[in-house]
Amino acid sequence: MAKEWVLNSATNRFQLNFKRNVGPTSLNIRLCQPKNVDEWREYYFKNVKPKEHIEELGRKLYIKITEVLVAEIEEITEKDCIDYLLNLVINRTYDGYVTEIKTIYGQLENELGVDIKPASDEWDRLYNVDFYIEAKGRFVGLQVKPAGDTAHIPQIFKERELQAATHEKFTQQFGGKVFYVISVSEGKTKRIQNPEVVQEIRNEIDRLKNQPPL
Repeated sequence: MAKEWVLNSATNRFQLNFKRNVGPTSLNIRLCQPKNVDEWREYYFKNVKPKEHIEELGRKLYIKITEVLVAEIEEITEKDCIDYLLNLVINRTYDGYVTEIKTIYGQLENELGVDIKPASDEWDRLYNVDFYIEAKGRFVGLQVKPAGDTAHIPQIFKERELQAATHEKFTQQFGGKVFYVISVSEGKTKRIQNPEVVQEIRNEIDRLKNQPPL
């Protein structure tokens, strides 16, 4: 397991598995439509990259691991490890928190004019809810999904389908719907990629406020 982790990490770091090195493997295996691995092996070495090329990449990977990585590891001190973990736990967590606040509290609270509160760990586990808004004793749920860029959005909506059952349980328990707020990065700032959700949340808050008291 440890060996696999080292090989995988080094291959990714030095981009030896990138298309420019190994060719468009996903495309080619669909073109090949092999019935077994032997057919794919034969097709790949004949039409994509020769076996000698992959063996050379393997030798390059060995050099990167045994010379580059080992040299870097030898330079790491105990203080480096301590400083790294302190930075990870304190600084990076705080930076993420500030970004989250700017996205949620800054934009949504300003748009909606309501208080938005972080959900408990229990709500996170049971209902996949990150934040909530109280409306006349009932609650609207929010789930924030960061997308590095718009290419990740289809995957986010796929996850939404998988979480639909937990969101329905939230609605049954607390009266309000759960809304996805998709955050995309633009340089050092973030914006709500699906701004129409703001009006949808506003409508849900108004609906709950017009319900009879609990």
